[in-house]
Amino acid sequence: MATVSVTTARRRTPPAARKERRNRSLLGLLAWLCGIVFFLPFAWMVLTSFHSEQDAATNPPKLGASLTLHGYREFFGSGTGVSPWPPLVNSLTAAAVSTALVLVLSFPAAYALSIKPVRKWTDVMFFFLSTKMLPAVAGLLPVYLIAKNAGLLDNIWLLILLYTSMNLPIAVWMMRSFLAEVPVEILEAASIDGAGLPTILVRIIAPVVTPGIAATALISFIFSWNELLFARVLTGVVAGTAPVFLTGFVTSQGLFLAKVCAAAVCISLPVLAAGFAAQDKLVQGLSLGAVK
Repeated sequence: MATVSVTTARRRTPPAARKERRNRSLLGLLAWLCGIVFFLPFAWMVLTSFHSEQDAATNPPKLGASLTLHGYREFFGSGTGVSPWPPLVNSLTAAAVSTALVLVLSFPAAYALSIKPVRKWTDVMFFFLSTKMLPAVAGLLPVYLIAKNAGLLDNIWLLILLYTSMNLPIAVWMMRSFLAEVPVEILEAASIDGAGLPTILVRIIAPVVTPGIAATALISFIFSWNELLFARVLTGVVAGTAPVFLTGFVTSQGLFLAKVCAAAVCISLPVLAAGFAAQDKLVQGLSLGAVK
């Protein structure tokens, strides 16, 4: 009797519903396949970091090779005596301070371009976008000469200034899309109650667009943490960052794959931790306004 009921229910299911269910299953399977494809290189890097240099250099790699922490000991200076903590602290300082400055500057700019739009705001948005059209390497020589004449070479504050200016256009574009979804009625009610602009920005708008602020902050932090070109050219011993420290494992003696993978895993952990901690806010922020 139960079998007959199930068969009858299947027959009564509209063809369109069955087709939609099948499409959802295929999309879910495709999403899982894409996730596995993107995760496999990182998984291979983590596995290689626990191998010896001899096993890591084999082609194809030995998945069942013995595991060791030699690569991580080398990264933390066990054999070389070079500590990774100063570069890690420099990267954290540059990424955190520049991200804070980006949020402080982009939030009121996005407010002026969305809720209280200035005249010809589309031209302003295009100007912000046009600053990203120039390849970074094209501005490397002028920046180097200015930093040299100003005595700012190998200075962490120079990197903070550069990272802030590099991430600010993207942050303004993102924040504007988030602030454009804020109901105008809330702002009008706050104005009627006598709230000033700072109060509206901090106590009214900021709580509403918290996911957008988190998404903007995370993306700015990742871009600053991973930046290599300017840090490699403009810094030296004092202000060198973690990506610059990572390139030091590629020497004239050869590529020590296990040590490079161990260093890459350690340097990636802060970004992965930040992304994991803010993943719910990141998804909400990136999808804010996507569904009407």
